[in-house]
Parts: sequence; C-alpha cells; structure tokens
Amino acid sequence: MSQEDEVTVHVKFGELEQTFRGKSEEVWILINRFFAKTFPAIKILKDIVLTVDLERIIEDLKGIIEISKEGPHILISKSKLTDREFLMLNLLGMHIAYKLGISERDYLSKEELRERLGKSAKIVSTRLGELCREKLVVKTENNGYKITDFGVRFSQRHVLPKIRAKIS
Repeated sequence: MSQEDEVTVHVKFGELEQTFRGKSEEVWILINRFFAKTFPAIKILKDIVLTVDLERIIEDLKGIIEISKEGPHILISKSKLTDREFLMLNLLGMHIAYKLGISERDYLSKEELRERLGKSAKIVSTRLGELCREKLVVKTENNGYKITDFGVRFSQRHVLPKIRAKIS
C-alpha cells in the first residue's frame, strides 16, 4: 500500500485515545469496532435517534423540487398538491438549500409562503398552525417558519410517497 492510499484517523475521547492507519475501508471498520466496544449504547441509540440523511432526501426529491439561490422551486403543479404538501415542500427545499450552503437561511416568512401558495393569509396561517401543532414545522425567532428534523423524516415517509403516487 502506497502512502497515497493510506488513511490515518486519530480518535480522542476523554482518557481514551487511538490512532487507526490503513486503507479507508479497513480504517472505517476499525473505527466502528472501537466505538462499538467503547460505547455499546451507540448501537441502541442509532435505532432511536432521529437523523436526517441529506443525500437520501435529495435523491427522494428529484423531479419534485429544484433548489437555487432564490429558494426552492416546486416542479409539480400546485393544483396536484394540497396546501400542506406545498408548504412542506417549500420548507423542505429551504432546509436543503441551507444545508448545502446555497441559502443563508433555512426558513421562509409567512408572507413568502403566502406568495408562493397564492392563497389568503388566513389559509396559510391555519395550515402553518396545523403543521406546528404536529411538530413538523416550527416558528423561528424572526417570525419565519422552518421544517423540523421530524418534519423532514415525516416528509420522506409520508408526504413524498403520496406526491409521487399523484404524479405517476
């Protein structure tokens, strides 16, 4: 193995310290073993801790949303989506734009959402209130709205499959 193929990873946690060297695949396995032995609870936690796989959600959104500096662009006609689905897609798009460094913020204002949806402020407020009560969306400090990690997961499992069924 040449120097170019070798990966070195140094792990330090409290008093524990270990260095791993080798091919990337070997080092990855060794690191996982180290953590599995050091923190047996990690395996249990992995099953209950909500994490968002950004790469997977981007793959799931192909053909539904495109992201630009101006924000998310919904590729499906509004007439095929419920108001809730449309709001969730916009907030999900902002979340992704922020995570990818395309946008400096991960939220949209109520007015921006109203303009995008093209409906009255009352309808938008009602739908946002429902989404907030369900913990899918939260109100930000600056009166914007953003999707929660639970909202992202809910979208992946429930909203996107319904949308895909509508457009197939």
